[in-house]
Amino acid sequence: MAGTNNFFSYLFKHKNKPALPYEYDSDNERPVIHASICTGEQVAGFKNKKTGEFHEVMLIRDNDDLAEFKELYGLDKVDKEY
Repeated sequence: MAGTNNFFSYLFKHKNKPALPYEYDSDNERPVIHASICTGEQVAGFKNKKTGEFHEVMLIRDNDDLAEFKELYGLDKVDKEY
């Protein structure tokens, strides 16, 4: 989680300008984890409801990464797609 520490350090230094890695539109996008059947790699991001375009936000290596993603964006549930 070395990248995580860098991100939170950035937020702390720039607390007057909090910025998420990606500003998503909850009306037009939904949170999704893309998971590979072959490798098991998981990537969290947001999928456009109309076009299906996926915007990658972060790699999910374990439950801590998933919890961080949910916390950053205030999410309760994230769908998984293969």
